[in-house]
Parts: sequence; structure tokens; C-alpha cells
Amino acid sequence: MNFRKENKTEKYWEKNLSKKEYQILREGGTEQPYTGKYNNHFEDGVYVCKGCGKPLYKSKSKFDSGCGWPSFDECIKNSIEYKKDFKIGVLRIEILCSNCGGHQGHVFNDGPTKTNQRYCVNSASIDFIPNKNK
Repeated sequence: MNFRKENKTEKYWEKNLSKKEYQILREGGTEQPYTGKYNNHFEDGVYVCKGCGKPLYKSKSKFDSGCGWPSFDECIKNSIEYKKDFKIGVLRIEILCSNCGGHQGHVFNDGPTKTNQRYCVNSASIDFIPNKNK
């Protein structure tokens, strides 16, 4: 699947996303920990951006970090853009879909795997596509 940069209006996003999805994807919000449907989800497949469908994370990179949000130790190459975020008074690295700019969450250098990365993602910002080859 080939993706090109999305250039949608805010009216489009308001119409096509739920209130919660809009608040997270377009306004940079965060869902409450342990409330997202993908926090304890470990099926084989791929996680895609809720806003545009771009593949972001493979299920093999998902792990239980105990933080209350879906966590991945790597993203699919070129699927994520990074932005410095000082919203809470300390530097964090915000992660955004490289196609539509949808806020996904933040990445931290405290992961327990060999990558040392923990992509902390809001469930409301992703969808899951199961692997058909089971």
C-alpha cells in the first residue's frame, strides 16, 4: 500500500473521528492508563493509524511495559515522525503518524528490550489488522 501525505481539513477530522479519537489524534490528548482496548492485546498482525490507515507497528514489536498503554519497541520504518514536546514542563518526544500527523503518544529511552525504546501509544489512535496467515 502506497501512502502520500494526508492534507485533510479540521472539518474532515471532526466528521470522521469520534470525539475521543479527535481529542487524541488532532489535539495531542492522552487516554487514561489501562483503559485502551489494545493495552492487553497481543494477536498477530499490524497496528495502523486510526486517522489514515498507515501501518505503524508490527505486533512482534509489542510488549507489556506495565505503563497502562500499548507499548512497542520499534515502529515500521518511516511510519513515525518525532517532535520535541514540553507540554508538561519536561522534554518528551512526541510521536506522530508520518502520513496524517496524527498524535500517537510518546517514545521513551527506557524500554526493556534490545532497542531500549518504548513507544507509548494511545489505543484510540490506532486500529489493528490481524494477520490472515494463521
